[in-house]
Amino acid sequence: MTQDAGSDGTVGKALDVLDMVAQANRPVRFSELLAQKTYPKATLYRFLQTLTNQGMLGYDEDRGTYSLGVRLVRLAHSAWQQSSLAPLARRYIDDLAAESGETIHLAQMDQGQVLYVDKRNATQPVEMFSSAGKVGPAYCTGVGKAMLAFMPDPAVQAAISRQSFHRFTPQTLDSAAKLLTELGAIRERGHAFDREEHEPGIICCAVPIRSRSGRVLGALSMTSTTSRTTLAALEAQSPRIKDTAAQIAAEAESWRFPEQN
Repeated sequence: MTQDAGSDGTVGKALDVLDMVAQANRPVRFSELLAQKTYPKATLYRFLQTLTNQGMLGYDEDRGTYSLGVRLVRLAHSAWQQSSLAPLARRYIDDLAAESGETIHLAQMDQGQVLYVDKRNATQPVEMFSSAGKVGPAYCTGVGKAMLAFMPDPAVQAAISRQSFHRFTPQTLDSAAKLLTELGAIRERGHAFDREEHEPGIICCAVPIRSRSGRVLGALSMTSTTSRTTLAALEAQSPRIKDTAAQIAAEAESWRFPEQN
């Protein structure tokens, strides 16, 4: 069960089951979900039936599998238009990608994790974890650390409590103490780095996207590889990245971007 599902009653538990299906990344059988020992058999079946009846899940009778429903596609499209920075940021990240030739990421914070909402590939694309719609860890990504560094203390502590601190590479920050030290340094210089902390060979310079009041709306990063550039070279681009972030923030401000936790 996810951290908050139990405290949110029936709705929270139903959404938890929805997440279980989503995390499988493929059609999944009832027995596989039951094997996770999250809910009793009857309870799990009831939630699956309700979610299927509401179009949030689809059920393949021939294969006996559940998958995410078409209704979620409609909801996701509406969410992308209403709550995502992506539509209004598109032209700005297009320009930044064209000028730099590097990969550009646009991200927002989602329950203490990084949600990549848009991406522009480099002139010579490189295989990496991130893609639009994908969720990644906040503690070892440039965009994640850029957002955490400028969030209010209670929000930072809540986000830190959700981090696994799994050591992906020798450079990964593997404790809350190390992360907090890094966040202090990021606040001083105004931008964050990914020093091969999530994936070997992948580096980036990232900046927060902040409203006039200082509220963190998201983050922007320029990402490359150690085989073709250096952190110093990416840092030299930080004024341009910050300028683009400011343009996106101004656009979001005028659009009355909704409040986020």
